Amino acid sequence: MRALFILMISLWTAASGCAATVTDNGGRNPIIAGFHPDPSICRVGDDYYVVNSSFQYFPGVPIYHSRDLVNWQLIGNVLNRESQLPLKGATSWLGIYAPTLRYHDGTFYMITTNVGNGGNFMVTAKDPRGPWSEPIWLKQQGIDPSLYFENGKCYMVSNPNNTIMLCEIDPKTGQQLTDSKALWQGTGGRYPEGPHIYKKDGYYYLLISEGGTELAHKLTIARSRKIDGPYMANPANPILTHCSMAGQSSPIQGTGHGDLVQTADGSWHLVFLAYRNFGGSYHHLGRETFIAPVEWKKGQWPVVNGGKPIEAFGQTERHERITFVPNDANTPFAFGPEWVFIQNPDSTKYDRHVVVDGATGKVAGGALRLYGGRRLNDNDHPTFIGRRQESPCVTVETMVNSNGAEAGLTVYQIHDGHIDLCVNNGYVGVKCKLKNIYYVVNEEPVKSAAVKLRISSDGELYRFEYQDGNGPFRRLCELNCSLMSTEVAGGFTGVVIGMFAEGNGYADFGYFDIHEK
Repeated sequence: MRALFILMISLWTAASGCAATVTDNGGRNPIIAGFHPDPSICRVGDDYYVVNSSFQYFPGVPIYHSRDLVNWQLIGNVLNRESQLPLKGATSWLGIYAPTLRYHDGTFYMITTNVGNGGNFMVTAKDPRGPWSEPIWLKQQGIDPSLYFENGKCYMVSNPNNTIMLCEIDPKTGQQLTDSKALWQGTGGRYPEGPHIYKKDGYYYLLISEGGTELAHKLTIARSRKIDGPYMANPANPILTHCSMAGQSSPIQGTGHGDLVQTADGSWHLVFLAYRNFGGSYHHLGRETFIAPVEWKKGQWPVVNGGKPIEAFGQTERHERITFVPNDANTPFAFGPEWVFIQNPDSTKYDRHVVVDGATGKVAGGALRLYGGRRLNDNDHPTFIGRRQESPCVTVETMVNSNGAEAGLTVYQIHDGHIDLCVNNGYVGVKCKLKNIYYVVNEEPVKSAAVKLRISSDGELYRFEYQDGNGPFRRLCELNCSLMSTEVAGGFTGVVIGMFAEGNGYADFGYFDIHEK
């Protein structure tokens, strides 16, 4: 399959309303909103790059660029070929776990774990925008691997058997050159993982996350004069957690899994994951990327955000209307890097075709044609393409003309946790899949061949509406966002809103409009 099978559709995208709400200190948190967990950061000159885990979604490992640590731009996905990213059977519990991004001697290295499809591997590139190499598979297992370069040597750390282990590898071949050696098991929290090594003031510092990526999540640190230990824990651990008296009332929870970076002026910052609660102790947007200042005096331990809890600040507003140009055999088929599929997509299920006017039924331009496939519930390469929900306040709209397929928009958290606004056989309806329950919330007949569908949310409720012909939008129902939260639906990724088609036949989508603020 060609890169992203050069994925299928030439898009014309118009973006507007991208004004940032900036705090008094010039910052924004989260810096990368929505489903963007397990951040890793590296600096090359004046440029900063962040990568995130992607689990069952294709393409994998989104990579962002910034020059000020505030404004971040998605510049691609590290893993955009099926040969790099096999995802057979992957769910939000499998696939690509926490990556680490490092730069050494003119080469970028990304190391990660494909849980369920191969284990630990790394890829390399001269340009972070790609192309990235084929996977270099590694012997030492455990999740969340990281790299450290020093004096011509390349060291790898990961956490087999809940222990942070170190070995030396050949960065070109991946061959393990030394036996794995135990470094640290943390302070006693469960799941010691996400290790990173840094050197400062003659000490090797080992930063890890503990407690599981939920309420008890935290960052702890240890240090040693030698890279292979012994490591002594910071007496003031954890250096970041909201599972505390000070942080327990914050809407931001699950703080942990971070990576440190030093700026050109010598100051330090930490990128880390956390999630925002809405409507009580529920989070549906997923784990997001936050940033905090770090004070790290010579010979002392790092102090994150002055020891105070992390705050959420303003967020960028975005409004994009994506239309699909008519078919042209000479135009390559391509999606932008912000679009994702569930597992490896079947290229025969996606095509450019025509859009039909809702009032007249006549051809009115280009369309995205999705051919019906397996159900979202089956978790077996469904026909789906979507965007991460990055703000609690969102409106998504499309126009769909179904020819036999059940098709529409879905608010998707996991294969057994999603809400579908869809049309089929002259009806429009809302269907909810939640664990072993799959039910029709409401449905109504429609007369038009093409129907407009709209999903909106204020962070508390999702509202599902449709327009039949030239009539007004009608609301089918409202459902609480908590239904799509990790606490209710399960999984630990975040909501992705997208277009889908199931069963026989096909459906044409005229546009995809998303507005977040």
